[in-house]
Amino acid sequence: MQLQVANKKKTKIKMALQGPSGSGKTKDALFIAFGLCGRWDKIAVIDSENRSADLYADLGNYFVLPFIAPFSPERYMQAITVCINAAIEVVIIDSLTHEWEFILDTHSGMVGNSFTNWSKLTPRHNAFVQLLLQADVHIIGTMRSKQEYVLSEKNGKQVPEKVGMKGIQREGMDYEFTLVLELDIALHAKATKDRTQLFFGKPEFIPTPETGKMIIEWCNTGTEQVVNVTKEEVIKSIAACHTHDELLSLYNSFPVYQTELLTEFTKRRQEIETIIFNQQKAIQNGTLANQQ
Repeated sequence: MQLQVANKKKTKIKMALQGPSGSGKTKDALFIAFGLCGRWDKIAVIDSENRSADLYADLGNYFVLPFIAPFSPERYMQAITVCINAAIEVVIIDSLTHEWEFILDTHSGMVGNSFTNWSKLTPRHNAFVQLLLQADVHIIGTMRSKQEYVLSEKNGKQVPEKVGMKGIQREGMDYEFTLVLELDIALHAKATKDRTQLFFGKPEFIPTPETGKMIIEWCNTGTEQVVNVTKEEVIKSIAACHTHDELLSLYNSFPVYQTELLTEFTKRRQEIETIIFNQQKAIQNGTLANQQ
């Protein structure tokens, strides 16, 4: 092993657009893709959204790979490989949500121990994610989102409270991407995870091909940010995180440690998920007890 000076190399963007139905995910993905490569015929859409990509054919002569059920991880991997072999430069996966829904449906239909069944399905999902991250092409994935609620106590009663939008994919999927943009019904975007530092903390905006041009410039140039915080200090901060938002904010703050401390981030994320699950189970048991 040998220490090396941090040096950002040319890379392929792996980004996600998440938002509710009608927020413009497909069209925005096409605009960004065109900005990334400058040629419509180098863009392909893996379309599991009932040929929705065809609705924007007036933009240019991009390719569409119609994708129908079953939406297994293996078929997604096959579709990505088809695009790579066709010399496509930007692959749009519209959408990633169907892959996770397939995993959930498969799990619910399995008999036996739930944890044992997950041990069979998780490697399949992970293999898909690894191909997505390692493929030598730019990838833009879309994810449907839904309003998330939590139970909070008000006047002695447990009532649902809105806490924001949540992408319909595996918990923590946003950790895998370099950039995640959240879209709203007004067609505005804001960054919720951004290792490029191009959009994080900036005002909302409407994605255009210029957005893709900014991203490709970052992909091809620049240097890594150097921070005066030790690895040990970041590890202590990870252990002090109590919510997903806190952990994700910490992860975004120190890109220089993201790869080296991925195991620590992942372990703490799983611990937080367990705590939340136990809290929700306790609340549910308490609610049932009160009803009885």
